Amino acid sequence: MTHGTRADTISPHLDGDRDWRDTATRYALLPLRIFLGVTFIYAGIDKLTDSAFMKGAGAGSIGDMMRAVRDSSAIPALVDMSLKNPVAFGYAIAFGELAVGIGILIGLLTRLAALGGALISLSLWLTVSWAAEPYYYGNDLPYLVAWTPLLLAGAPLLSVDAALRSRRRRRAGHYR
Repeated sequence: MTHGTRADTISPHLDGDRDWRDTATRYALLPLRIFLGVTFIYAGIDKLTDSAFMKGAGAGSIGDMMRAVRDSSAIPALVDMSLKNPVAFGYAIAFGELAVGIGILIGLLTRLAALGGALISLSLWLTVSWAAEPYYYGNDLPYLVAWTPLLLAGAPLLSVDAALRSRRRRRAGHYR
């Protein structure tokens, strides 16, 4: 017989006999959800309320920013695509950040929201912060990595997803 350590994310103690480590394990993703949710909501609102950002050209505009990073990005074709209509691209990023932030914060379609956040972070890393040297100075790469736990685990607690899952189980007669 082989003995090993269990690495379950949900505590095996269903009778309420939990210690602080079990509780901490269950709620480990909550600070990450709050941070990423608030940050992406703020980033989306910041873009939408900055009149200089939502312009095709001029100081602080999305258009000038994309033109400035075009030659140093990993995928110049992606930047070229955004430059066809920089204002629409700016709105797409801003509304995408809002949707991702709200989804992660309330835990609605969490894995889908995390995928959206990861894709936004990946596209920004490959374009805007690609030239950062050394690579860990670029702020989009840590965000990309931070989305991974939420993409894998979702929001098992304190989320709309968890409430809907619980409701489906009750209706199906499964209690856990």
